[in-house]
Amino acid sequence: MTLRLLPRTGGAMSAPRPTHPSPLAQAYRAHGAWRPETLWRTFADTAARRPGHTALVDGTRRIPFGELAMHAERVAGALVRLGVAAGDVVAVQLPNWWETAVVLLAAARVGAVANPVLPIARERELRFVLGASGARVAFIPGALRDCDHRRLLTALRPALPALAHVVTVRADPEGDMIAFESLVGSDPPPAPDPPDASAVALLMYTSGTTADPKGVLHSHETLLAEARSLGPVHGITAADVVLMPSPLTHISGLLHAVLLPAVHGTGAVLMERWDAADALALIARERVTYMVGAPTFLRDLAQHPRLADHDVSSLRLFSCGGADVDPTLIREAAARLGCIAKRVYGSTEFPTVSTTGPDDPPERRIDSEGRPIGSTEVRLVDEEDRPVATGSEGEILARGPELCLGYHDPASNADAFTADGWFRTGDLGTLDADGYLRITGRKKDVIIRKGENISAREVEDLLARHPAVAEVAVVGVPDALAGEIACAVVRVRPNESTPSLAALCEHLLARGLSKRKLPERLELVDEFPRTASGKIVKRALRDRMRP
Repeated sequence: MTLRLLPRTGGAMSAPRPTHPSPLAQAYRAHGAWRPETLWRTFADTAARRPGHTALVDGTRRIPFGELAMHAERVAGALVRLGVAAGDVVAVQLPNWWETAVVLLAAARVGAVANPVLPIARERELRFVLGASGARVAFIPGALRDCDHRRLLTALRPALPALAHVVTVRADPEGDMIAFESLVGSDPPPAPDPPDASAVALLMYTSGTTADPKGVLHSHETLLAEARSLGPVHGITAADVVLMPSPLTHISGLLHAVLLPAVHGTGAVLMERWDAADALALIARERVTYMVGAPTFLRDLAQHPRLADHDVSSLRLFSCGGADVDPTLIREAAARLGCIAKRVYGSTEFPTVSTTGPDDPPERRIDSEGRPIGSTEVRLVDEEDRPVATGSEGEILARGPELCLGYHDPASNADAFTADGWFRTGDLGTLDADGYLRITGRKKDVIIRKGENISAREVEDLLARHPAVAEVAVVGVPDALAGEIACAVVRVRPNESTPSLAALCEHLLARGLSKRKLPERLELVDEFPRTASGKIVKRALRDRMRP
């Protein structure tokens, strides 16, 4: 397997270290978890069977499968004429628009590697992601919320020599940028080469424990294994319709609004921006049957004062994950919405590790993250990688056909994957005698705010540059609405004025940090709790900051 994930001027990049040892890969193929099918071939077959059925709803626009396939073919033809070849990276920084799905499918059509980027990423993140990925084409909006993405990319392009083309969507191009509308009028590309389902199809950067994001690599095989495995565990059929407020450039949005329609023929209703009242109206109008998202979405729906004004009887399932999930929320939301609400556990690297299925007792939806799905295996180990006793806390290791291929930077693989194919999640949990998993904490130094990972290290490194900050630690504290928020704990330099939270946030924004990563609480300390070796004890800080 060869990849061209770097600019052509830098030569081809060798394949990443396999995270699936050969015996595992052979077993997945023998059992049908991995099949010789690509994302595009799977979607095209579904579109051929269901050409007139609605694939996407975007505002008042309804896109049938046949039309979505036609647009994707034409954009794929345009990509070929722009010089995009198999293995090249196509970056997509777009909101939840139908065009986003078109570009992702077009990339798969030509064998390119899709590189979804959250629309809220700004200068610092974009420079790193587009530079590290070597993206040759980037699709962007124009002015969106507080940012003109055309100006941002114009400023960044001198530092991105591999970026040959920028395409604007729903916005006039500037300079040598290209309008998306001109691509949709292109002719389809010639017939593709024989498909390679083991090739990299997705490069998605996710914040982790380090300052810079890590690029997660998924193949056609791993993504389709995930999408297929969700069918039985969620009871998904072609009659289902998902409401998707999570970004399509996030693993959850991509899976449920692009890949599940491709595999199962389901429909997806897109929300560009979350609003609970609008969501309730869409559930009623489109007869939405299920949702997947962070606890904040479930809470907003269940506690909305006008809930009774909307017919949400079609909603049968809400699968909740991405942050600490309150069992009381699951129980009360299920009762108020009249649907099954349950917990799910996964990550960009391993999209769904565990959840409950139709045959699990209802109480396990509330008090656990369920059991491993499909062919997924889970084991818990101590600090020496020794298995822990049933019911004891340990680090969660997982492996299965949905696990990614590793990281774009091979140096990140050694600490994250074992030689026999286990992924070190960095999360702590317990497994009971019946195999139900419960998350108890995290080893990773990461804050999960509304389902999005925020690297504490990244924020700390930037705060440390403030002239008044002698020492800083950023920790996550529970929050009823966001799941967690970032709290900056600061020791001020002698003879310096105490900075306000607003001043620290201005400092972070001036250094290119995204607004979504800003701390929402500030605490001042004279001394930090420390280990014998002098390391700050963040667990003690978290306990101290809990409400």
